[in-house]
Amino acid sequence: MQVQTRQGPAFGVARITLGANEPVRVESGAMMTMSAGVELSSKAEGGVLKSLKRAALGGESFFVSTYTAPSQGGYVDVAPRLPGDVIAFDVNPAGPLFIQKGSWLANDANVAIETQWGGFKNMFGSEGGFIIRAEGQGLVVFGCYGALETWDLAAGQTLTVDTGHMVAYEGSVGMSIRKASGGGLIQSFKSGEGLVFEFSGPGKVWTQTRNPNELVGWLQGMLGTGNSGAGGGGGALGGLFGRD
Repeated sequence: MQVQTRQGPAFGVARITLGANEPVRVESGAMMTMSAGVELSSKAEGGVLKSLKRAALGGESFFVSTYTAPSQGGYVDVAPRLPGDVIAFDVNPAGPLFIQKGSWLANDANVAIETQWGGFKNMFGSEGGFIIRAEGQGLVVFGCYGALETWDLAAGQTLTVDTGHMVAYEGSVGMSIRKASGGGLIQSFKSGEGLVFEFSGPGKVWTQTRNPNELVGWLQGMLGTGNSGAGGGGGALGGLFGRD
């Protein structure tokens, strides 16, 4: 399995090139194009209970699509639901990769994807308490909203990230959450900055230059929520952020 990205950072696409009879697991609805002869199957990966956990808690689809190349090989193109960049990261047995819900796109068949409780500290971040854990050996493809930035933290080096701008981080990175402002929680919310993540190295952290939570809030304000139009607005939002 090889991955090449293009059209970034605004409208990133990842081409996953597969060898003979090689499979790749893809988020349901993320496929854009595929070559002739590639076969598709969808199932509740890991069983019904794990699939429910991934869908209800991890923000991913209940079904995972597996694309298998024919004997001559082939490719699958995948793209995120929001306009932004994509990246392929090589996970190794030395440690897992943690990805925010909704950003995972595809992975090598030798990588296990699980929804993991990230602790109560994540309840106040954009992850809703749960994050995606990728572990094993192979490539993982994930996307973001806007451009993707990589921060390679040295041991002891720290980085403060707004919760809506976090995309992923390596398992070697320490993570905690705190108030953005030193003037108390009320002051933090008055300033428009509530809570932030504090990361400490060593390891990589990925951030996105746009905040999807702010986009949702702006759209809700524009569409309105107090009349019959709210139903239509909800449908529009569902169509924008959901998978088929």
